[in-house]
Amino acid sequence: MRSELSGASAAVFAANRARGAVAFDVQLQDGVTRRRALHESGSLRVRFPSAEGGGLSAVFVNTAGGIAGGDRFDIDIAAGPGAQLTLTTAAAEKVYRAVGPAAELGISLRADDGAQLAWLPQETILFDRARLLRRIEIDLAASASLLLCEIVVFGRAAMGERMSHGSFIDRWRLRRDGRLVFAETVRLDGDVGGKLAASAIASGGAAVGTALIVPGDESLVERIRELSGSFGGEVGISAWNGFAMARFCAQDAARLRADMMAVLGRASHVPLPRLWLN
Repeated sequence: MRSELSGASAAVFAANRARGAVAFDVQLQDGVTRRRALHESGSLRVRFPSAEGGGLSAVFVNTAGGIAGGDRFDIDIAAGPGAQLTLTTAAAEKVYRAVGPAAELGISLRADDGAQLAWLPQETILFDRARLLRRIEIDLAASASLLLCEIVVFGRAAMGERMSHGSFIDRWRLRRDGRLVFAETVRLDGDVGGKLAASAIASGGAAVGTALIVPGDESLVERIRELSGSFGGEVGISAWNGFAMARFCAQDAARLRADMMAVLGRASHVPLPRLWLN
């Protein structure tokens, strides 16, 4: 997509883009997960609701009110041995139309031996002509566990809006005990609406999602498949390399969210964030 900015206008545009970063680590102390060093900058913040049991919950807040082209946000989280941490967002994240460079989101998650890490943000909503480049890097110790989900919505169907053009590039890398066990890059560029209409991609669906479950095996796959009669959209699940992955596609975000909640509830004892239930 050709940039609509040049020269001095591009310099002014770049100087006014939102930047945000959050980095922190947690450790298990006396049977309770506690936060240690915390760094926040720019328009990205994190808040910690009241602790529940021995685990810790964190909620990300983007004070910029959304993401626009040229914005950049970075998240770097580490869970120490035996720690229990659940991460979510205060609301669905909206990615608006870009008139210049793509917005960038970098997420780095690490979990040491015996740690339980859950990355459960609410939906990412892409407006028409949005451009987003996202990178998710996950490093797990051999005995760590992970529950991770991402939901992407192409336009606000309830408002009669669909994403017709734009760019969405999503790069995931998962390592266990230092070994790369999953690598994927999804790229939807240009005529996004036309591509989503293709039966081999989304068959007209407006929302897609992915859940990663570590550890995961065929017995977990079979337990989740028992729910197949209740799904409102399409759900596929498989297991390999010691983890399970579920793929979701639905005509709208509400149906996909319901399917995701059912799968996560069956896959793990980790409770969903209370913000998901509002």
